[in-house]
Amino acid sequence: METSDRVGILTLNRPEVLNALDEEMAGALHEGLRTMAGTAKLRCVVIRGAGDAFMAGGDIVHFRRLLPRLEAGDTALLRPIFEHVHGVALLLRRMPQPVIAQVHGAVAGFGFSLMLGCDLVLAAENSRFVLAYRDIGVSPDGGATYGLARHAGIKKAMELTLLGERFGAQEALRIGLINRVVPQAELGAAAAEWAHRVATGPGRALARSKQLINKSLERGLTEQLAAEQRSFTECAVEADFAEGVAAFVAKRSAHFNKE
Repeated sequence: METSDRVGILTLNRPEVLNALDEEMAGALHEGLRTMAGTAKLRCVVIRGAGDAFMAGGDIVHFRRLLPRLEAGDTALLRPIFEHVHGVALLLRRMPQPVIAQVHGAVAGFGFSLMLGCDLVLAAENSRFVLAYRDIGVSPDGGATYGLARHAGIKKAMELTLLGERFGAQEALRIGLINRVVPQAELGAAAAEWAHRVATGPGRALARSKQLINKSLERGLTEQLAAEQRSFTECAVEADFAEGVAAFVAKRSAHFNKE
């Protein structure tokens, strides 16, 4: 976890196992996101993977160690990792800062779910996507069934989940799971440029915009229009609005987040 120029960076750092998720890593990711969500000076968060992959899913070796207890019916031992994994899914949706996923290589299992939960996704050309849960005999977690149906539609979500389809970056772009594909060598710079654009934008207005878009999935039009009016009104009395108007009139770049 690191911060620079109002941008928080979380690096999934188990490259020797393609950043496969175990309980310890899930806890660290949850705590890192929670810390960043509560850091007012941060305006954007980037999640990336060390080594050759974003995340290749859950750590099967870790789950194999749990098998004797699971086969005996002791499912309580799964609660801690679910608290972290689903805590991450909720934080991604609720935290004020926009979150960018910077993905490459394998994006599988919870790595797929994690990517879906982010607000923007930049993918390297070498990215390879698969939901993967069917391959180990379980149903998806981490919000995958929530995000996938909304991004790709019910039929495509069924296809990817029930058939375990594997696909590349261009297909992910076509079906709306990611925002842009870039060469691997340019991925870091592209993510940094997007993060800078978000971090130097009007922070409170962007946080409200994120919330409005997410809540639109749960509201009718009348309720959403009322929420838009409340949000705009709140923005209009803040310094960023005055700066944005002044900059537009003066035909200069705006300098937000002065308060």
